[in-house]
Amino acid sequence: MQMEISVPALLFPAISLLLLAYTNRFLGLSSVIRKLHEDYQRAPDAKILRQIANLRRRVALIRGMQAAGASAMFLCVLCMFLIFFGLQSGAHIVFSVSLAAMLISLAISLSEIRMSSDALNILLADMEEDLARHEAH
Repeated sequence: MQMEISVPALLFPAISLLLLAYTNRFLGLSSVIRKLHEDYQRAPDAKILRQIANLRRRVALIRGMQAAGASAMFLCVLCMFLIFFGLQSGAHIVFSVSLAAMLISLAISLSEIRMSSDALNILLADMEEDLARHEAH
């Protein structure tokens, strides 16, 4: 089966949007970490310390998401070069690996979203505990 150069090019907008979304997640997480650092420096709190492991894992996941997404983009460009030079069998293999990298990136993203939800649930539980203590007095 002959693959045209437009096939891998179709993934460019999707991968670009994914990378933009991942960058936004990273920037959001960075601002949360900086704010928690400031809060902890001002008034050390065990609640902040409980979030550190979650935040470290999320940073690592986002790095993995970005790496897999960038790999998918790199492989799409490589695939286009292979098509351009008439190396169809290599192009098929590289394009397949590119799709796999994109799937890996999306799977890691789902895991990071779950962890983000877990972090929010920790904060909600802390607020509920504070509310229950306040109402008991």
